[in-house]
Amino acid sequence: MSIKIGDAIPDCSLPATSGLTFSPASCLGKNLVLYFYPKDATPGCTIEAGNFRDMIEEFTKANTVVIGVSRDSMKSHESFKSKYDLPFELVSDADETLCRIFDVIKMKNMYGKMVQGIERSTFVFDSKGILQKEWRGLKVAGHVEDVLKVTLALS
Repeated sequence: MSIKIGDAIPDCSLPATSGLTFSPASCLGKNLVLYFYPKDATPGCTIEAGNFRDMIEEFTKANTVVIGVSRDSMKSHESFKSKYDLPFELVSDADETLCRIFDVIKMKNMYGKMVQGIERSTFVFDSKGILQKEWRGLKVAGHVEDVLKVTLALS
């Protein structure tokens, strides 16, 4: 069962960068952008993270917290965050807790082999924790700008 528009984000606790623990409940009172990406330091994921980084001031002005989620380890996340100067936290979902809630684990063709991986997806929640918009299987180009427009409309 996947979360859908109008649903409240279920609460859970997962490790995040900067020694933090991510809990959706801790974001209540602010809009939340939860973006799922396949793997740290890969080309598309690096571009997407950089786009969120470059627009973080606009998201902050729109009362919005940005959180990136992948199955990578905390060590990988800390390195990725540091190398690309990411001003937002990354959540390690190694056991796929959030990935399963959001139904973003899909079969993918990697070099002729079928493997399970994260489908690049973004979810926007309002300040009450209600899902307002989702993008699944998205392309990186222009995406962060689209997400910003939605968060601005919620502010």
